[in-house]
Amino acid sequence: MTKKLRQLLLWFGVVPFVLSIASSIIMNLDTVNLMIAAILPLIIGGALAGYFAARKAVGQDSSESTMAVFLFPLAYTAFLWAVFMLISGGFYGADAWLYYSIFHMALGPLYLFAVFAGEGRLFLWAPLAYELSFVAGIILVIFIRKTRPSLHKKQLVAILTVFVLAIGTGSAVQWHRSKTVLPSYGFEYGGGYSSTDLTPYEVTNPKNKLPKLDTKPKFTIKKLNEMPILDGAEAAFPVYSAFANATYENIEQVMKKKEVVSFTNTIYAYERLLEGDIDIYFGAEPSKEQQKMAKQAGKELVMTPIGKEAFVFFVNPKNSVNDLQVSEIKGIYSGNIKNWSKLGGKNDRIIAFQRPKNSGSQTLLEKIMGNTPIMEPLKEEVPEGMGGIIEQVADYRNYDNSIGFSFRFFATGMNPNPDIKLLAINGIEPSPKNIANGSYPFTANLYAITLKDNHKPAIQPFLNWMQSPQGQEIVEKIGYIRVSGTM
Repeated sequence: MTKKLRQLLLWFGVVPFVLSIASSIIMNLDTVNLMIAAILPLIIGGALAGYFAARKAVGQDSSESTMAVFLFPLAYTAFLWAVFMLISGGFYGADAWLYYSIFHMALGPLYLFAVFAGEGRLFLWAPLAYELSFVAGIILVIFIRKTRPSLHKKQLVAILTVFVLAIGTGSAVQWHRSKTVLPSYGFEYGGGYSSTDLTPYEVTNPKNKLPKLDTKPKFTIKKLNEMPILDGAEAAFPVYSAFANATYENIEQVMKKKEVVSFTNTIYAYERLLEGDIDIYFGAEPSKEQQKMAKQAGKELVMTPIGKEAFVFFVNPKNSVNDLQVSEIKGIYSGNIKNWSKLGGKNDRIIAFQRPKNSGSQTLLEKIMGNTPIMEPLKEEVPEGMGGIIEQVADYRNYDNSIGFSFRFFATGMNPNPDIKLLAINGIEPSPKNIANGSYPFTANLYAITLKDNHKPAIQPFLNWMQSPQGQEIVEKIGYIRVSGTM
């Protein structure tokens, strides 16, 4: 084994391996500042390693090639990172990064912990922290000894060129990805399923703000085994929770025995309906894919309208645009209109947020778009359970140039945000009056959806009650609009 190879194995194999173990231990102790916990031991250890390595090399006649060996890992790391950024498209959750870790075996323990922590940035910054600190240690020795190191200029230029080009390439991939993929905000509530706090609408909360009927309910369910199990969309949760609160006797005690009022969001709740885990699903009209799922499962859906709602588009109040035409909505979400200046606003690109596939609001957007293709949605990276990173459709961010959509009640009542402005469509505001008379273009029914082959005795009477004056009283008190023509 040659001297240079031994040096590489020692300073860029054994030492970083020991330091990566130390970093992993510290990361386990400090789960808040993971990046700092991971990099700090590498910075300190790298500087010390560079100092001791340079003490033997600087000033020796044979140190030209030795100094090149010390600088080579920087170019190696940058080149490797750039290659895998191109392969993965900058997505640290891609399987390709497993092979990257093999090429950086010395940092294997740290990478393993980084994967479980969802901290993909360490693929670059962990080796760079060590290698740059190593070079800093060498520079310190040179400064103390006031010795000019021997190094071929061609070697230095080649190493720096590779380093700069590689970092530039990887950064370009990252920049391009940042235009379509955002850092995660994540969902804090409802076991990770909800973007807003549902506690005020939970039947088990003694201080809930669920509306009460002015008179005694004309329909109630007394026995636990007769109570339909409810689930649905986030925006519908207050409605079906209030229905159960009004009609299920001793609901708080019932919930201790069985979760008859649940929430797993639109996508999962619909799947639960088809699988027979719940009896009634509450939400907007199912998407084409969801209807196809029902057909494939041999299930016939029964859709009972229980309320009306507006599908609204909103922007930041600083945006001067107040009104959009339907054709302009289509232009934005097809990607044909990319700048607010085309719509009477300032010269700024449009950041158009969407919702996950098969969610109620995304289904309504698809209905509005008709045959016009919808552009790819913005994504965000989120940590996945038991390690790894996954991509999902990005949640709305209220930038000055953003546009998003939702149901009116969710945006202004259930999850009120004073920093958004609802847009008029074709000059018509999404007011309760305009929703009720149908003049606002984007109105949608809120449905209670059941399966035709579910013969639980209480289901049909319960649905009838939802459409009765008492049921509609609750719908209206929640913030939705009554369904015209109900009992």
